[in-house]
Amino acid sequence: MASKAALGAFRSPATSSSNASFVSRIRLSTAPRILSFSASSLSGDHVVSRTITGSRQKERTPLIVSPKAVSDSKNSQTCLEPDVSRSVLGIILGGGAGTRLYPLTKKRAKPAVPLGGNYRLIDIPVSNCLNSNVSKIYVLTQFNSASLNRHISRAYASNMGGYKNEGFVEVLAAQQSPENPNWFQGTADAVRQYLWLFEEHDVLEFLVLAGDHLYRMNYESFIQAHRETAADITVAALPMDEKRAASFGLMKIDDEGRIIEFAEKPKGDQLKALQVDTTILGLDDERAKEMPYIASMGIYVVSKNAMLDLLSKKFPGANDFGSEVIPGATSIGMRVQAYLYDGYWEDIGTIEAFYNANLGITKKPVPDFSFYDRSSPIYTQPRYLPPSKMLNADVTDSVVGEGCVIKNCRIHHSVVGLRSCISEGAIIEDTLLMGADYYETEADRKFLAAKGSVPIGIGKNSHIKRAIIDKNARIGDDVKIINNDNVQEAAKETDGYFIKSGIVTIVKDALIPSGTVV
Repeated sequence: MASKAALGAFRSPATSSSNASFVSRIRLSTAPRILSFSASSLSGDHVVSRTITGSRQKERTPLIVSPKAVSDSKNSQTCLEPDVSRSVLGIILGGGAGTRLYPLTKKRAKPAVPLGGNYRLIDIPVSNCLNSNVSKIYVLTQFNSASLNRHISRAYASNMGGYKNEGFVEVLAAQQSPENPNWFQGTADAVRQYLWLFEEHDVLEFLVLAGDHLYRMNYESFIQAHRETAADITVAALPMDEKRAASFGLMKIDDEGRIIEFAEKPKGDQLKALQVDTTILGLDDERAKEMPYIASMGIYVVSKNAMLDLLSKKFPGANDFGSEVIPGATSIGMRVQAYLYDGYWEDIGTIEAFYNANLGITKKPVPDFSFYDRSSPIYTQPRYLPPSKMLNADVTDSVVGEGCVIKNCRIHHSVVGLRSCISEGAIIEDTLLMGADYYETEADRKFLAAKGSVPIGIGKNSHIKRAIIDKNARIGDDVKIINNDNVQEAAKETDGYFIKSGIVTIVKDALIPSGTVV
């Protein structure tokens, strides 16, 4: 079970009763059922609601509610029956080989890549689930699963929700079987290969998530909108301006928020044709003019029966949700709804996006993404590390993880990961240091010095700017990692580094000898 120690360890909110489980629960109101409206006023469109009894669902008289009920709002309230912890199964897709994030994915799965000094990418969707009362969670992966397995087993102990709710977070690795000798061929195929397991769970919906996104979201409101609109599938949608829209898969909706058309990275006239009135999903008039497009976030709520039907019968050969299964479901008349999420969201699929997301944590006065939200904490592995020690150091606009030793150096606009050791005279600017997996003893350091090697950490008088230093890297004295020539792309794996989008990335466990200039 995770510890109550440092920031991000499991802890019930202060308002919780003493006998509450450590997975934060949203208490259900005893007041009459309240729909998940945005702050905007009501309009008179019809949305079919459903009464749910056990595993059976039946339609009742349509309610006159606003399609704005399908948007995410901080003021929204949820009153779900049956409770999400019993009726929803979370499925987090670990992604492929992570080639665009290489070399960070050289020795680890993409969801296991460190984030924000203390965390890993997988902590984001898992924490969103736990904060939303979704306590049954599977993580699907097939590449370099060892570190992901280790992190999840240490961070999220089994039986999280207590014996009553049977909460868990488990990794499911790709495996060959007599029926299917292939590895995962895509997001939909990954889910299909484990349908036999998911089908055993007595739930109403599957919540399908990506393991490489940075955002904070209340999935209970998402699930409530799915149930209120009687949808087969509900797709989380992000409002977009024209500049960014061409880089995403876009959707077109009708006046009830039902998706009627998809297009992958459209251009020109096709892009213009996909403009929608985003006030339908809850944006105010001014913001709707700025953001006339909606893009799929790759996050879905899928009714259990719809998922079984789509993957086993309707589209047994489809490999991907976004480009095949979801458009296919629309084409055969299934109800596919859009749910607006209007908050910070970043797809951390490239080195540049990963770098910007991490450095965004240091932004003033309000960071792009905050780990300091008491109501929705980000959980992670408890490490029981000592506080960081700073000796005559000048640290500005930076985030420093646990257990660091920083001596007489200058650090500006950087993220310093746990157990980082930075020596005298070093200058760290616009840089992400991932830290180390362990401390070296004084005896270790003396032994390394005797044979002319370098200890883990940043050496004396080294200068690092606009870089990512992966874990356990050994940077010698007087090293300069500043990319003076502004090289945009370079692969120097034998020398211990890559350059992508002008960002120097030092490989995990790399040794950069004293005096090296990159």
